[in-house]
Amino acid sequence: MRITPRSVPRRDGAVCDVTRRARAQRGFVAAGVSAAVAMVPRVQLPPEIQLAQRLAGNEQVTRDRAVRKLRKYIVARTQRAAGGFTHDELLKVWKGLFYCMWMQDKPLLQEELGRTISQLIHAFQTAEAQHLFLQTFWQTMNREWTGIDRLRLDKFYMLMRMVLNESLKALKTRGWEERHMEQLLVLLMTEILHPDSQAPNGVKSHFIEIFLEELAKVGADELTADQNLKFIEPFCRIAAQTKDSLVLHNITRSVFETIVEQAPFAIEELMSEMGVEGLPEGNEQEPDELPEKLCEKPPGGSSYGAAVDLGEEQARGDEDSAGPVLQFDYEAVANRLFEVAGQQDTPSLNRKRLYKVIRKLQDLAEGLFPEEDIPENAARKLQEGRRGRKNAKRLPTCQLQNKTGRDGQADLRADPSAESRRPRQDVATGPTVPQEQTRARGRRGARRRQRRPRAGARAKVPGCQEPEVKKKRTQENKK
Repeated sequence: MRITPRSVPRRDGAVCDVTRRARAQRGFVAAGVSAAVAMVPRVQLPPEIQLAQRLAGNEQVTRDRAVRKLRKYIVARTQRAAGGFTHDELLKVWKGLFYCMWMQDKPLLQEELGRTISQLIHAFQTAEAQHLFLQTFWQTMNREWTGIDRLRLDKFYMLMRMVLNESLKALKTRGWEERHMEQLLVLLMTEILHPDSQAPNGVKSHFIEIFLEELAKVGADELTADQNLKFIEPFCRIAAQTKDSLVLHNITRSVFETIVEQAPFAIEELMSEMGVEGLPEGNEQEPDELPEKLCEKPPGGSSYGAAVDLGEEQARGDEDSAGPVLQFDYEAVANRLFEVAGQQDTPSLNRKRLYKVIRKLQDLAEGLFPEEDIPENAARKLQEGRRGRKNAKRLPTCQLQNKTGRDGQADLRADPSAESRRPRQDVATGPTVPQEQTRARGRRGARRRQRRPRAGARAKVPGCQEPEVKKKRTQENKK
């Protein structure tokens, strides 16, 4: 290494001029870079993206705080006349809400979060903003559905149910107006059940299954039969025109057959509402004028009192299990289905399936139920008889002969000791039966199976040697 005089440090510890010059240059460059960085303005993200990032955070505290801020932001923005959200902005918001639900564990917390998210629809001030919020929700579910694993599937099923329930409640707050009702139905059919929609089969099936249930929860007390017919009319059109057999099956089973199955509960509820008006005038009695025997309380240990208590408990259980039921004009529903099923472009498979439902609805309109109530004992005996016949068909013939004889008695040849255990009839008291008749009965009760010769076996002919004799002679010849 060559040492120059300039690179040698001085005795007083000061560096040479070259080193000072190099350090000064490096300092100026660093200062310029930092100044340039300071001069570049920092890009600020839109509030929708910032909220979406916080909604998908790892910490639950951050996510809960972001949900509360989102609600306040929606209320503040939609109150302005020029404010409102665009389609792309709401898609970003729903993506953050989707992953907020994705990150949430524990069922109770999932239910609480789902209720909070679904109630965000009420923060929007106009019906158009609410419909846009619902539209972006179903589009988000259609886009993200294939990436949901089976462990997270239930909470998103629950979220779909809650969002549909809150959308129907928003429609209820507007008085079930026909214009808003049509807008909601068009939105749901376009995004979910329309052939051109991108909805997966899981979303379609779940939506069809829960629609009538949530509609009954929200509007069973207020909706009339004509309004209920308007709610199911889009399902009638889609069931008649769809080429997807899964959609046809789900609509028929979850909408039309559900109406048929709930008909007894609907009629019972209607009669209970009109029960006071339907009483005859001559039989009306005040509670004080009832007979004393009916007012008397049965004794505590009596079976009658226990039966009454059990009947009341069973009636309460049936009422709880039935839940709210929608009222329908079955003749109007049948006519509407017949109208859409009778069109020329309706596939034959759809027409056959819908005609079966139409017959059931016409019977209900005439007062005939499709299935009558069978007593419990009769149903149990019927099931036991069917099982016995199935088991008898499965048993071989020889086991059947050994198991049962004539008149259901055990065969004596199957168990020789059974004859000794069998009680004998007294000659004096028992009926006199001819001997030939008893022998005939014995032969008929346990008929012996005759052996038939096999196809390849030889018949016995006189003068022909048997195989055993032939074997013996061949052995003697060998000796």
